[in-house]
Amino acid sequence: MRFSVYQESHIGGRKNNQDRMGYSFTRDALLLLLADGMGGHIQGEMAATIALQTIGSLFQQNANPYIKKPEKFLEDSFFAAHREIHRYRAVNNLPETPRTTIVACIVQHNSAYWAHCGDSRLYWMRQGQILARTRDHSRIETLIAQGKVAPSERDTHPDRNKLFNCLGAPNMPIVELSRRASLQPGDVMLLCSDGLWSVLPDHVLAQSLHMNTVVRAVPELLATATGIAGKTSDNVTALAMMWEGTSVLQDSPSTITTHTLPVGSVTTTIQAPRADLEPADAFDESDIEKAIEEIREAIEKTARVTSKN
Repeated sequence: MRFSVYQESHIGGRKNNQDRMGYSFTRDALLLLLADGMGGHIQGEMAATIALQTIGSLFQQNANPYIKKPEKFLEDSFFAAHREIHRYRAVNNLPETPRTTIVACIVQHNSAYWAHCGDSRLYWMRQGQILARTRDHSRIETLIAQGKVAPSERDTHPDRNKLFNCLGAPNMPIVELSRRASLQPGDVMLLCSDGLWSVLPDHVLAQSLHMNTVVRAVPELLATATGIAGKTSDNVTALAMMWEGTSVLQDSPSTITTHTLPVGSVTTTIQAPRADLEPADAFDESDIEKAIEEIREAIEKTARVTSKN
């Protein structure tokens, strides 16, 4: 695999940054993750952290060197993260469960698969055009789909910030899965929180990532969004990947080439433990419980650090 990737997050006008993002890759598979802790509930940043650590750790255990059933992996790992967030609430005797939105993408064998819960978005772009975008799990999108509200009201409707799907809610999340997307060299996958897409129109995101490398485009987009929103800015986070496949589009120092990586090695920006579990075609309950045991220590350590800050 050949690709370039860049991630950045700004706190905006908020007291805390509840967004989390990260990526992991093996020789033959890449995982992109972004979560936005929900500020209307307690410890949204912990829900986002737990989600990334859980899904990231499961990827490291099962990408040997690729995920055999990516759609099932995404669904099962989202459910595992949801359960672990609830366990965190129980262990810490919290009055309610922290909640987070989540979007994830697996890239392997020149194809991409993604899933999401909530309104953290993924955009699939080619030559400055948006080929696909996740549909927000929000009240306003439901009303638009039902024909009760015009699309032009997306940015002004009073229900635009009401979500009906996330990790950590009382009910199990609805994991919306994409179809398999065949990637071409130059394609860009953008994962971002609502602090970015609610401020900048889709065509601005697409044009910027078409005209610039991801290393240059992401910082400029975040700076523009926070500048426009000013003191009212939400946390603004983006993770972008440009796919190069096996061709060489340009001699860029930011290009990552994975074919020389040994089977079993993992590179990651997600702080999650690596468990030495046997590879599996799919998860069952015992697989998930074993993995969660490996994750718990890292989550508890993060919680201790957070409580001191």
